[in-house]
Amino acid sequence: MAPARSLRPRGTMNENDENGPSTRLTRAKAALGDGPADAVKKPTQPVKRALSTANGIPRRRAALGDVSNVNKTEGAEVKDGKKPTVKAVSSKTTTQVGAIQKVTRNSSTRAGPLKPRDPNRKSPKKRNPKSDKSQIEIVEPPHKRHHPNPPTQEEVPVKDEPITKGEKDAPVKVGPTKEKEPTQEWEDLDAEDLEDPLMAAEYVVEIFDHLQELEILTMPNHQYIDHQPDLEWKMRGILVDWLIEVHTRFRLLPETLFLAVNIIDRFLSAEVVALDRLQLVGVTAMFIASKYEEVLSPHVANFSHVADETFSDKEILDAERHVLATLDYNMSFPNPMNFLRRISKADNYDIQTRTLGKYLMEISLLDHRFMCYPQSHISAAAMYLARLILERGPWDATLAHYAGYTEEEIDPVFRLMIDYLHRPVSHEAFFKKYASKKFMKASILTRQWAKKYHHLYIDSSLSEPYTYIKDSEQ
Repeated sequence: MAPARSLRPRGTMNENDENGPSTRLTRAKAALGDGPADAVKKPTQPVKRALSTANGIPRRRAALGDVSNVNKTEGAEVKDGKKPTVKAVSSKTTTQVGAIQKVTRNSSTRAGPLKPRDPNRKSPKKRNPKSDKSQIEIVEPPHKRHHPNPPTQEEVPVKDEPITKGEKDAPVKVGPTKEKEPTQEWEDLDAEDLEDPLMAAEYVVEIFDHLQELEILTMPNHQYIDHQPDLEWKMRGILVDWLIEVHTRFRLLPETLFLAVNIIDRFLSAEVVALDRLQLVGVTAMFIASKYEEVLSPHVANFSHVADETFSDKEILDAERHVLATLDYNMSFPNPMNFLRRISKADNYDIQTRTLGKYLMEISLLDHRFMCYPQSHISAAAMYLARLILERGPWDATLAHYAGYTEEEIDPVFRLMIDYLHRPVSHEAFFKKYASKKFMKASILTRQWAKKYHHLYIDSSLSEPYTYIKDSEQ
């Protein structure tokens, strides 16, 4: 005989068994009078709320964002025989979109579905009404608002529809009208370097404006030879030519040479120097400039050696202190190499043009007639003559903008350079330096061009200065 089946109610089975049938008697079924048999007959009825009574502690079912049963009381849990309480969600309603419950805000006093907003009804200040479709507050466009005063210059009415030429009621812009600016002739090349932090494109204009102000303050007296009883312009040229040879031997930067010559001229403008101490001034100026410009400057003993031990190390160091004190330690000299690189940007950084420009700029170190011109002016004239010799085209608006000088302003310095190239070679070290292949034989090329075309530029305008130079050097 088969053993009798257990009469234990099926509702007390372990609920943790996922494979077992779910026949638990719920409160909703009990209220309807359904027994365990009804639960089996209605398998498609959705479960309103699932509870786990493991270890006698009620546990809520973990729902993935399902808040559809928040306001329903059918599946609420009965605790201590009291009426279940459901928290009212103020100013919130739920609208079901698929299987996701979307929560939207609404007035706590409004019941039922949302109605279209009455346009004549004034909404409270703190209320943000939203429509059932867009949920975006519709604000009256500015051109339909009531203006108590006529529109000002800043507030001009705008129409919704495009304005046609024949429309009489088209709004007219009120306010001061700007004059039409002339067409920009020069090309803005700094805009290409905005992404390059090394080019400092945001500040480059202000930087060069500041350098042009400084070059006026650091210009020497171009007539200081008048209060130097022992010196002549020819002696200065010989000293600078020797410094160019020392500069080449030490392989120093071009900026060092230009700064050294500027220190010499500024010092001679302030102090009277004897002839036997002129070389000491030149050596000291080169020593100071190398400390200022070079990463690793030569030792003072090297400068004493190139001077054939004429001056000891102590004499050079004492002269260094004296020169710096005379110049008030002001080394902020705007080097012409900076201006040359700036102009070369408008020349597409042509290496040949810039090499000739370096040679033509160094002419201003040897010839005292260039001392009355700023360094930016000399750089512009050097680039202008270099482009003319190499036939690189006219001096257009872009070059004039980045150089800061037009052709008419460059003309006097340009003619002085041609005058120097036309004369016989008087500075051997300078000529030899730029006669090498490293510098494209610039000294030979430029002198050949000057001998061929000098009559087009200097015969009438520079006859007197040319005669003065020849007589002073005899």
